[in-house]
Amino acid sequence: MLQGSLPALVTPFMNGALDLDTLKKLVEWHIAEGSNGLVPVGTTGESPTLTHAEHETVVAEVVKAAAGRIPVVAGAGSNNTIESIRLAKHAESVGADAVLVVTPYYNKPTQAGLIAHFTAIHEACGLPIIIYNIPGRSVVDMMPATMAELAKLPRIVGVKDATGDLARVCDQRMLCGPEFIQLSGEDATAHGFNAQGGVGCISVTANVAPKLLSQMQAHCLAGDYAAALAIQDKLMPLHKAIFTEPGLVGVKYAMAQLGLCSDEVRLPLVPLTDGTKALVNAGLRHAGLLN
Repeated sequence: MLQGSLPALVTPFMNGALDLDTLKKLVEWHIAEGSNGLVPVGTTGESPTLTHAEHETVVAEVVKAAAGRIPVVAGAGSNNTIESIRLAKHAESVGADAVLVVTPYYNKPTQAGLIAHFTAIHEACGLPIIIYNIPGRSVVDMMPATMAELAKLPRIVGVKDATGDLARVCDQRMLCGPEFIQLSGEDATAHGFNAQGGVGCISVTANVAPKLLSQMQAHCLAGDYAAALAIQDKLMPLHKAIFTEPGLVGVKYAMAQLGLCSDEVRLPLVPLTDGTKALVNAGLRHAGLLN
């Protein structure tokens, strides 16, 4: 079962190219720090600006480096169903444990279109599928009743919910069943999400604070929400600072401050402004990650 803290892994660059040596080091670091899984080539992994060959390389390298020690949930989303099927089949061929598939962005499919899209991927790929519902980016919201229809398929096993609506967790549990895996897609509300019945978070901040977030998730799973809240309070300024501008830019800057990777991002994203850098630095200090 997928649960706990699963970093939405960044894709490190050096002089515009994939930095695979650093990527492998990050995998080792996350395992040592207690991360419960890895999610490469999601939005935080800059999937929109990776070539198809780069996308596949990152998935293959992360799977190889993880070597079965923790699960790898490979990003395989697209607004083109055929392309999403190809990415999912590639992830399966290199040994990923599951795929994360976002609701098709820009096209604005109906709920029937969402069912058809995810059913087609399910029928083409043997891996478990996590639905990624993020209406703020995709401009389409998968309704709980639609998710319940998809949950009837044997390999559609859960959701990364980035709606920010904590009532959805209850609705989805009632409609999809208690075994349906619900993972938060929003760091700032992950504690509350778990209290409503979630079992973990696909986290951006976990790229820079994996041990703390793994500990927070472990406390939640053990039912110790007071201990989890103490960690959430420690990290909240960092969560907010990272997302002042696009989250992957914020977290790459934070990682660079700790010597983990370069802060390089690809256009159309640009480096953080000085004001946001100051907020991130303050958040790192509040969390005890930077002197």
